[in-house]
Amino acid sequence: MSSVLIRNARLVNEGREFDADLLVDHGRIVKIASSIEGENATLEIDANGQWLLPGMIDDQVHFRDPGAPNKGSIHTESRAAVAGGITSFMDMPNTRPATLTLDALAEKKRRAAIHSVANYGFHFGVSNDNLDTVAALNPCEVAGVKVFMGASTGNMLVDDPKILERLFAEVPTILLAHCEHTPSIQTNENNLAELFGENIPVAAHPLIRDAEACFRSSSMAVDLAKRHGTRLHVLHLTTARELALFEDKPLKEKHISAEVCLHHLLFDDRDYLRLGNLIKCNPAIKTQADRDALRQALLSSRLDIIGSDHAPHTWAEKQLPYRQAPSGLPLVQHALPALLELVADQLIPLTTLVAKTSHRVADLFAIPDRGYLREGYWADLVLIKPEPAGKAVSRQPILAQCGWTPFAGQHFRHSVSTTLVSGQIAWHAERLNEDCQGLPLRFMR
Repeated sequence: MSSVLIRNARLVNEGREFDADLLVDHGRIVKIASSIEGENATLEIDANGQWLLPGMIDDQVHFRDPGAPNKGSIHTESRAAVAGGITSFMDMPNTRPATLTLDALAEKKRRAAIHSVANYGFHFGVSNDNLDTVAALNPCEVAGVKVFMGASTGNMLVDDPKILERLFAEVPTILLAHCEHTPSIQTNENNLAELFGENIPVAAHPLIRDAEACFRSSSMAVDLAKRHGTRLHVLHLTTARELALFEDKPLKEKHISAEVCLHHLLFDDRDYLRLGNLIKCNPAIKTQADRDALRQALLSSRLDIIGSDHAPHTWAEKQLPYRQAPSGLPLVQHALPALLELVADQLIPLTTLVAKTSHRVADLFAIPDRGYLREGYWADLVLIKPEPAGKAVSRQPILAQCGWTPFAGQHFRHSVSTTLVSGQIAWHAERLNEDCQGLPLRFMR
């Protein structure tokens, strides 16, 4: 690996902003100092005051690999990720085939070792018939174990109380839960179908997948975790009501934590009129009051991390009527620039954003030597360039396979100028480095 010297940067790390140079050698940060002289680095980058952040670690992506190459693959989506400031990702198990066996897990790791330009890890799935495999997992071999306590694809919905009890009692590592109460959702959809027939409007999505459906499921998960001492992480909270289930205290003092995703921080139900199925996702984007409560909770320790839940579908699929259109948004390419709008609007401090997208993610998943700007750590770095006039999000080039973004036409006040992955240039001057190879994440549990 070549050495890289970044000069004149504004480092953002562990609650501080400060001016410094940073030297990378053999993939790791070897020196941080106010001025670094006498080093013959292979590449020097003058940051000229740009922010230098630890790369975003995205705990929740759906890269569709294997099974849906028309929607995405590790090859395409990891490239979109590094363009958006994401240096490491953890992929979800609802692929085809689902990641319910050790062979399926090994195949995904094999694909990533060949194709990923970002660092990678994989969550293991739970079904009604693989609990013996889950209970015997080596905690260091998986990012986490994912349970769908709500509607899902294939056979990954776990709604049998006895199976859930055993899962929460025996899971050997962190358990990630998608929480929606399926019977409530089905009742809501049936009621709306009586009014609209097959022509249910997309604006009804948050009425079908409503706050009550989320709360019933997430409160059940929290109760199970408390009774069994499970290390539980509840994914993509969407409602103000659910926030009361989680404690406002440091992550290291918790065994139940929570995530919010960037689209639930940036959109609300007024946006369905403009974007329609493009922002249809599960759980649904809800009210402005819910969105604002989630933003406020980021200022405390009630919400621990921010993920993307990147879940691409084709443009043609998203043009289908509401009931046929699949749920999910492509988000990784614009992840950090979109989130930095909250910083530009002075809604959250930049140091808080860095903590929730990097520091706390590394802490939560026990990822050593990543997520911080520290000497000896892997150099997963992102330089953020200010765009005083606002940089328009164009429809091209979109690096995700699906070829579209819900942010098209918006203007972001920051852009990703450089991304380093394990010390390698992955993205620089709006160009990908195809020679970059991400590394497998380690989980030290």
